[in-house]
Amino acid sequence: MSETAMALTRIETVNLAELLRQFRELMDAADSADPAVQRLTPDAYPDDARSSRQFRDLTASDLLARRDADAAAVLDSLGAPLAAPDNETAAREEITLSLSADQLEAWLRTLAALRLVIASRLGVTSEDDHDPSDPRYAVYEWLGYRLEMLIQLTE
Repeated sequence: MSETAMALTRIETVNLAELLRQFRELMDAADSADPAVQRLTPDAYPDDARSSRQFRDLTASDLLARRDADAAAVLDSLGAPLAAPDNETAAREEITLSLSADQLEAWLRTLAALRLVIASRLGVTSEDDHDPSDPRYAVYEWLGYRLEMLIQLTE
């Protein structure tokens, strides 16, 4: 696959970079009691607690390290750290990223993982768990929109 071009506004890149930094902090902490971390390291054997725990003990740190590496790749693909825009015109300025196949895969995995973390924090377990009056859902929805756009780029 050749390079894939993706356009984001400057404010999107700044906000995404902050989400990625927070995500990486979560990966560094790797608190196995955190429901978000548990969503990122799912049960392999949901009907067998002992086997599932053993599997998680053997694989969780590697899985979280890969998620962290993916997030680092996405952060790196955003380019030089951007300052928060100081006006609406600057915020809406479009930035085009050129993503390699490996970067695109990292983006897909990372946006999906970010959505899992936010869903965990918001208590989202189904499509019906949505409160449009809560502004935190806008971030969850935006990540879903961007994920869908990336998937369409791969088709």
